[in-house]
Amino acid sequence: MSDHQHDHQHDQHTDHHDTVHHVGHVITYVIVFFALVVGTLGTYLAAKVDMGAFNAPVALIIATTKAFLVILFFMHVKDSSRLTKTVVAGGIFWLCILLTLTMTDFLSRVWH
Repeated sequence: MSDHQHDHQHDQHTDHHDTVHHVGHVITYVIVFFALVVGTLGTYLAAKVDMGAFNAPVALIIATTKAFLVILFFMHVKDSSRLTKTVVAGGIFWLCILLTLTMTDFLSRVWH
């Protein structure tokens, strides 16, 4: 193999790595971390306030928001391939089906 071919292959390899690997900026991770801390404090404070039937939904909304932040940024799904995003969306869809069936059963029971 000539040096020219070797250099050309090395350039393609380097270009491939430059376009495939997406590492976020440190400031992005710091912002997401602080958002997660604020969400944790929000969950704690929401548990201290009596909102009646809204305590659980508020806690679930905060938890879901925090989960999406972790999935998108720390698990790098935001910068992943379309296949990875499709698999994650399928998992979320399946979770929604399971939660819907569970809540349908829960709400249809007669509680004394």
